[in-house]
Amino acid sequence: MNDLEQIDLAKAYVALSNAHRHEFIVPMFAHGGMYRSSNVGEFKGRKAIGEMMDDFFSRFPDVRWNVLEYRGAGENAVEFEFAMTATEVATGKSIERKGVETIVFTQEGLISSLNDIHWLYSPGKTPRFPRYGRGEIASYSAQSRG
Repeated sequence: MNDLEQIDLAKAYVALSNAHRHEFIVPMFAHGGMYRSSNVGEFKGRKAIGEMMDDFFSRFPDVRWNVLEYRGAGENAVEFEFAMTATEVATGKSIERKGVETIVFTQEGLISSLNDIHWLYSPGKTPRFPRYGRGEIASYSAQSRG
């Protein structure tokens, strides 16, 4: 697969996420695919990823990701920065997060790993990293690609 095909797959993943169609997202993962997020944790395999998405979309039913640019990030990978907005059902609290996501694809076009790093964001304020310190972001991102 070339970069443009991988970028199209990443765009489809984000579009399905924005449509809250996790029943179509889960089959995009390889059977042993890995989902890593500084926000929700680490999940391996379609079943675990699907259960996490069920829970996530029920907790944040209006969640939306805005992506300005997708770019190739080496062999079989796409990277993009995003802004996520949502309202948590349990508290009614509005959430805004920014982050970087890297999706690595198999030769067949399935997601072998998805790694994202979120940080809490308020306009005019310094981002606050929920699980990783600033210096750890680069090392976490590099580890998750390798």
